[in-house]
Amino acid sequence: MIDEILARDGLAQAEAIAKGDTSAAELLEAAIARVERVNPALNFIAQPMYERGRKAAAGPFAGPFAGVPFLVKDLHLAIPGERMGEGSKLWDGARADYTSTLYHRHVAAGLNTFGKTTTPEFGLTVTTESAATGLTRNPWNLAHSAGGSSGGAACAVAAGVVAIAHASDGGGSIRCPAAACGVFGLKPSRGRVPMGPHGTEGWLGLGVVHAVSRSVRDSAALLDATHGPENGSRYTATAPEFRFLSEVTRAPGALRVAVMRTTITGVPVNPEVLAALDDAAKLLAGLGHHVEIAQPVLDGAALSTAMVAVLGAATAFEVGERLAALGRSDAGSDLETVTQMFVHIGKGTGGVQIMAANALFQKTAIIVADFMERFDIILSPVFAQPVIELGKIDLSPTDMEAWTANILGYSPFTALANWTGQPAMSLPLGTDSHGLPIGVMATGRYGAEGMLYRLAGQVERAAPWAGRRPAVS
Repeated sequence: MIDEILARDGLAQAEAIAKGDTSAAELLEAAIARVERVNPALNFIAQPMYERGRKAAAGPFAGPFAGVPFLVKDLHLAIPGERMGEGSKLWDGARADYTSTLYHRHVAAGLNTFGKTTTPEFGLTVTTESAATGLTRNPWNLAHSAGGSSGGAACAVAAGVVAIAHASDGGGSIRCPAAACGVFGLKPSRGRVPMGPHGTEGWLGLGVVHAVSRSVRDSAALLDATHGPENGSRYTATAPEFRFLSEVTRAPGALRVAVMRTTITGVPVNPEVLAALDDAAKLLAGLGHHVEIAQPVLDGAALSTAMVAVLGAATAFEVGERLAALGRSDAGSDLETVTQMFVHIGKGTGGVQIMAANALFQKTAIIVADFMERFDIILSPVFAQPVIELGKIDLSPTDMEAWTANILGYSPFTALANWTGQPAMSLPLGTDSHGLPIGVMATGRYGAEGMLYRLAGQVERAAPWAGRRPAVS
């Protein structure tokens, strides 16, 4: 009985607790038992927090997810006294002495956090591999990547440990692992969900936070519980017209869908990935949407260069803060090679370059917004290639330009929504010839998460994925 309840989505788990079919404590122990069974093979837990979860399981709980087990990503989200690992050896031993605004909202929603999930160092890449925590493996095939940078979160959801898990996204880090692991992941609009209190935006506004989930409605219900400004917010997304959860069951109407089949960087797209995209386009057409091939014209090379500059500056700043706190002048071997390269770039990046990058992102947002006056949705792949094997992304490169080209050869689509601030979601609709998931991405207008949830709910009903289970679960 308890395993069947654990296999439900989060809202259904909360309902089972409320009805007395199980308890928060019993459900937590089932989730912990699942971690202990599958984590040795998958490696998605950066820090167990079992005793914190057990203490909280006594209640009381309130909110839509009252008593539901939950995992948070070990990147920037602060829980007093708990690890702040950032996927880095340099942060070894770091503990939070404050509480993230978002964690307060998780607690108010009834979620019971009992662990932190793995991430690559500072969330800088599209696979969850690090010197600090090792390799996080894909539950569909252990030789393959779980995606990144929220790979631990997506892996845990796919493996049936939790129904929903906290995730963040600065260039695709919600959508990439959701695609790799065959779960649902929505990146919200810039300014939708709080990231403070110590800084209210990430990577010059490229970064946002939300979740990966088993069901669309869990994602929507959590966004209802967590969205809205905090003290000091530089901006906030447009207030929703309706509750996001109610949008999941509303008919989306006939949407105008632009199918983006080519990359803005010129890298090729794998035929299996294109076939999954075309199947998704046919599905939408069959549901009554108006589908055509179209995409905005953008300077992919310039945008990629601008993003590297911003990430370099942000990484150099963050590392500098940590070194100052430790009373050290050099990170030495406590930083991975690719991170050291970002730091080097960041130290050589001036204010004019950052202003130029920001201006380019703003210009891109205007171009895409103008394009989307004709369309409601851009439909594209998440990855340009099937899910890669572990080790495919070199974390000890000697050439940043070659490393960036490797990343963009795999994931050239997702960063667009980070540059523009738009919401975008990965739908687990395809499967490659080796049985690995292929995600299809739908990007909406800024502030239009409601439209995305309407479409996602419709697609989930037409092509359900809840019954699929990976090899390790």
